[in-house]
Order: sequence, then structure tokens, then C-alpha cells
Amino acid sequence: MAMQNELVKSLAKKPATLLYPFEKYDSIPGSRGKVVIDITKCIGCGLCIRDCPAFALEMVGKGPTCDMKWYITRCVFCGQCVETCPRSAIIQETTYDLAGAEKAALVIEYKRPKSS
Repeated sequence: MAMQNELVKSLAKKPATLLYPFEKYDSIPGSRGKVVIDITKCIGCGLCIRDCPAFALEMVGKGPTCDMKWYITRCVFCGQCVETCPRSAIIQETTYDLAGAEKAALVIEYKRPKSS
């Protein structure tokens, strides 16, 4: 009898879940999501790479002329790179939908603008 009462109550309620990917919830302020690197602020010190526990960041080149790669598949979204960066060149957005169909699409490259 208790089960029937619960079923009747459930029929009148809205579902607790969303029909993802058709419905998406708003990001929670302060949540850790996509890593974004402002390559123009980066000095190429490599502290972010040294402190990343998942080896999700890669420096291509050396020093202030280097480019950066962020591997989404490796990242654990801990925010250590954000805290370590002395120039605040790395931020973490609240974007949570980072899935992709191909592994190559899950590597984000941050390249320096070409000097004229």
C-alpha cells in the first residue's frame, strides 16, 4: 500500500532530472569547469605544468614565446594551475559541457599571436 501512495505522489510531480542534452541547467557560480589561458599574459615560467597533478597542460616551446595545450581528457579540474600562475594568465570558467566525439577535439591549443 505504501508503494502505491508513492506512485500516486510521483505522478503529480515534475521529474527531478533534465533531458540532457536537450535541456541544460545553468552553471553553478564558483564551480570549476573549462580552463582558459590568456596566452598574452603568460610568461612561460612552467609553474602550471609543474604543479598539474594530471599532466593536462603542455608547453610547446620555451619561455615567453611558448604556446600551450590543454588536454581535457586528462584534466581533473582541480584548479591548481589557476592558483599557481603568477600572472593570473589562467582562469577557470563554469562551463561544464566539454564532451566531444573525437579525441583530437578534446585538445585545446593556445597559440601566441604572430608579431608583425
